[in-house]
Amino acid sequence: MGYRGSYGRVSAYLREKRTSPRPVTAQPPAPRVVTRWILSRPETLTQIEQLRLKAVLANCPELDALTGHVLSFAQMLTQRQGERLPQWLDAVRQDDLPSRHTLAAGIDRDLDAVIAELTLPWSSGVVEGHVNRIKMLKRQMFGWAGFALLRKRVLLAH
Repeated sequence: MGYRGSYGRVSAYLREKRTSPRPVTAQPPAPRVVTRWILSRPETLTQIEQLRLKAVLANCPELDALTGHVLSFAQMLTQRQGERLPQWLDAVRQDDLPSRHTLAAGIDRDLDAVIAELTLPWSSGVVEGHVNRIKMLKRQMFGWAGFALLRKRVLLAH
């Protein structure tokens, strides 16, 4: 195409381009990492993690709103402030994201029980755990035996 230089000159030029440092572009953090940052207590995050989370939230207003809701719900849960749940649900509904509206509708179906769980010191977690274990045993035995064997497995499982 009219170039009058030597092959060696072109080779040297290309070698220089290949070995020169490329501009560093930071990869965005993985969704799992961002989820861990959001679900962690803010004071337990390192300073670098806090800065990276701020950068992520600055670029995504929906995620920023979600983080606010998560922190607010965590405060309700840890400080037993179930009476704040209706205001929290209203704030969630004001956002324009359908998945959060689905969550709010699900909580509304059993609002009194959720408020009681967030307010009272008692929990039915142990009972729910036993029910879950019995259902798992029942699924494992499906079609193999009747109630007598299920009863023995449940009683001897402890």
